[in-house]
Amino acid sequence: MPDFLNRMVITPELNYDQLTIAEATLIQQQLRGHLNLEPLQIEAKTIAGADISLDLYSETVYAGLVVMSYPDLQPIAYSLVKSSTIFPYVPGYLAFREIPAILKAYEQLPVKPDIVMFDGNGILHARRMGIASHFGVITDAITMGCAKKKLAGQYVDPGPSKGEYTQVTDKGEVIGYAVRTKDNVKPVFISPGHQMSLEDSLTLALKCTGKHRLPEPTRRAHECVNRFRIGTLTEGYHEFDSWTLF
Repeated sequence: MPDFLNRMVITPELNYDQLTIAEATLIQQQLRGHLNLEPLQIEAKTIAGADISLDLYSETVYAGLVVMSYPDLQPIAYSLVKSSTIFPYVPGYLAFREIPAILKAYEQLPVKPDIVMFDGNGILHARRMGIASHFGVITDAITMGCAKKKLAGQYVDPGPSKGEYTQVTDKGEVIGYAVRTKDNVKPVFISPGHQMSLEDSLTLALKCTGKHRLPEPTRRAHECVNRFRIGTLTEGYHEFDSWTLF
């Protein structure tokens, strides 16, 4: 990998704001060569949801992770960081706006979760490098994506019942799934990020689905960062004995 790419990848919090879209594209293309989509090699005991909250064109980013036990999905801890970005809002490049802040929240965790589920895409991306894949490659974390919107590919709408799903394909390649996580609501889009297979991402998503549209890890993370943004939660790493935040 060229030296300038190494510098960008190793210290994204220092460098991503300096990138042009052309340079960001090159980083995505280079990182794609390091993707690992082999089947999951561990028996997961913890899973975290990762999300950010910000006004669309704001420079301030509120990032957080909520760590939960797996498969019973009991909350363990959360990590919150307030940061900033000047990287422009461009579809397909949101990782460059969000990863620096999420990385700080991740580094704040004293014990890293076995899996990180992002409110965003993994390989369900035109260059197969959504935020979950991007983060997974640069940190060597096991990651997956759960997005509310399709970023690439085509699919047939799954059946109306919870648990039904169809494949999302792009240029003849399966890149994820459209999954109905609640009866008669819009599907979410599931894909592996790094160090898991397509089938693993689907299995995990279904096991993490409760009564809401979003799987529990990303739903909890979404609520957590929004509460952080409005001031009812504080920055830092926090543990708790029972889920009392929501």
